[in-house]
Amino acid sequence: MSDLFKRLLLLKHSQIFSMVSTDDLRHVAGSLEQVQFFAGDRIFEINDQGDHLYLLVSGKVGISIDPDPKSRHFIATFGPGDCFGEMNLLDDMPRSATAHVLQDAVVLTLEKSRLRGLILSYPEISIGMLRSLSMRLREANLRAPAAAAGSGTGSGDTATESTHEEPVK
Repeated sequence: MSDLFKRLLLLKHSQIFSMVSTDDLRHVAGSLEQVQFFAGDRIFEINDQGDHLYLLVSGKVGISIDPDPKSRHFIATFGPGDCFGEMNLLDDMPRSATAHVLQDAVVLTLEKSRLRGLILSYPEISIGMLRSLSMRLREANLRAPAAAAGSGTGSGDTATESTHEEPVK
């Protein structure tokens, strides 16, 4: 299986790019850079000014909103095919969480200026991304009442072990 084909499959199955056409995803796939991280590494820190989104090829990453870098309380855990870190590319705000590498990981990264260049050249990419983000928000809105009713305190003390459920990046 070719590298391009593998990248296209990962992108098409990632939540943020799932609604982008395969033709447009070819351009995105060509702009991805592969990086390896090791267990114990942190891909980015809370409050960093980020400039990449990450698509997990292999391994496991935990997301923590605790400012203590040693915190092991994760609000989400991501595995192969999951995308994280994209909020910063869209809103230019500092990172809202820390990404901890739990198992050695290979990620594909997309740099902010490359994404913006792709969107200017192929505007349908942004339409697909917006549709995907809208669906994600709708899903989060549907889960919110159940989560509030189930928590008793509304404190959000339970960690999530699931793909595509974490709205904080």
